[in-house]
Amino acid sequence: MVQTIADLFYQACSFQSPDALAYRKGGVYVPISHQELQARVERLALALEARGLKAGEPVALICENRPEWAVVDYACAISGLPTVPLYPTLNAPQSAFILRHSEARIVFCSTADQARKALTAKGPDSALTWVVQMDGIPADPSVIPFSSLMAEGEALEARRPEVRAWARQRKAEELLTIIYTSGTTGDPKGAMLTHGNLVSNVERTLQLLQLKKGDRCLSFLPLSHILERMAGHYSTMRIGASIYYAESIATVGDDLQATKPTIIISVPRIYEKIYARVREGVASSSIVKRFIFHWAMWAGDMSVPYLYEKQKIPLWLQFQLWWSRHLVFHKILAKTGGNIRFAISGGAPLAPKVMAFFWAIGLPITEGYGLTETSPVVSFNRFGEVVPGKVGRPIYDSWEGKPYVKIAEDGEILVQGPNVMKGYWKNPEGTAEAFDKDGYFRTGDIGELSARGLLKITDRKKEIIVTSGGKKVAPQPIEELLKTDKFITQAVLLGDRRNFISALLIPNFDSLHRWAHQKKVPFSNNRDLVARPEVHQLMMERVEQINQQLSNFERIKKVAILDHELSLETGQLTPSLKVKRRVVNEMYATLIESLYKGA
Repeated sequence: MVQTIADLFYQACSFQSPDALAYRKGGVYVPISHQELQARVERLALALEARGLKAGEPVALICENRPEWAVVDYACAISGLPTVPLYPTLNAPQSAFILRHSEARIVFCSTADQARKALTAKGPDSALTWVVQMDGIPADPSVIPFSSLMAEGEALEARRPEVRAWARQRKAEELLTIIYTSGTTGDPKGAMLTHGNLVSNVERTLQLLQLKKGDRCLSFLPLSHILERMAGHYSTMRIGASIYYAESIATVGDDLQATKPTIIISVPRIYEKIYARVREGVASSSIVKRFIFHWAMWAGDMSVPYLYEKQKIPLWLQFQLWWSRHLVFHKILAKTGGNIRFAISGGAPLAPKVMAFFWAIGLPITEGYGLTETSPVVSFNRFGEVVPGKVGRPIYDSWEGKPYVKIAEDGEILVQGPNVMKGYWKNPEGTAEAFDKDGYFRTGDIGELSARGLLKITDRKKEIIVTSGGKKVAPQPIEELLKTDKFITQAVLLGDRRNFISALLIPNFDSLHRWAHQKKVPFSNNRDLVARPEVHQLMMERVEQINQQLSNFERIKKVAILDHELSLETGQLTPSLKVKRRVVNEMYATLIESLYKGA
């Protein structure tokens, strides 16, 4: 029986697949068998033990998705060394804070740039002893090449059988990892997750989801993100599926074609971009092609309610859907490799319109909900009971005699179960605040359970906008509505303690450029374009269409248009692509004030 990630690893190795993992090198994918993976993991575990690392001492990772990430993670899981994964996109001060706070003794870095960031964390107030670099020759003599560390392990080859004995010593309650939540405000907090937390989530999810041996997963969502780690790393390994690492997020299109995966896991942003790109292509095509596409989408949209509920589609509609997919949709699916059975979406709400689009073309998406602190899955849409706008049924009805999920009086979603974290690393105050008197974890999300037991997220508890008139407005659903418009790619709702709602809008510049050329609106760059009165009028017209779906107090009265996307690099987004509202409010304070001047 699998109780720890160490157990999970050795059980997976029994599948003996030739391509347990694969990475791209020189334009082709190079496979790594379970046998070779086991050897690498055990050698690294021996090297870490030889350097004096003891069970319980944290090990950090600043690394993109690649086989070495998996090797380090499983070696640490077997050795009882909690891993601390960092997003490679964090800057040096952010990385240094986590490395110092976590008390990591060793950090594995993918490149020289990442090693330079890690070195800034060294010092008298730091436990950091070693920095290891995977690629290239280190510029700093204190940095250890990964190949040298692996050679240290190879020199201990005769002791490899000992490593399996170490794996058997691991306990479900032992700390597996410390994952620092990206946080939209304040310093990140390190969620302490045990072997049992992750294993329980893996096992339960696999009972309910249709993953199987022989599946192939393209891994491109960062492994430092809990969703990819649980679903695209542990769950796929557990079931005997193959993991192919995308070369980078920029090459995902080519990687899909090269690997032809059967499963993909992503945050909504990727699906939204595919959806927007398809719509852009249609908008610029001939009248005949546009007519055919819109007819195909009509047939798809008519079929989707039946598909969501696994009901038989009427014969006349089956015929229309077959032709739609045969003539139109198969071309879109071909760009994803043509073999995807289903996709998983999490980390943020997926717009119902986007979900319906993918189901219509023949690529079903199952959406779920969870948090880093819950390992992560709390609920997800099962096939046969998919309801757009809801995140499905909780993975348990109850746990140890108490409801697994319940809604507090103020609407906050509360969770207790085997997947809920132990607490926050070196933060007893944060841990105490995170749980209520009955031991339920406070998610910070506002939601409701339907009569069918399906969960709906309405907003973040701390992000509710309260107008000066006392009206409470949930920004997230309105922002998602705005992003379904072909001219809008990002949106941030404003109006807390103000007398009306306004918004910062970031246009879809491909659509906006095409519109400007058609309307003969002159511009030299994006800054010039968004300043044009014609563009402001266009965006207000699009917003007014959304306003028709909102209550009077929710309606957007004014907008400001930015000439650039909000980004991770500028600190406006978290690594999981959530908006940092405090940062955005501070960065655009003057612009925001101009919307309310004289109000």
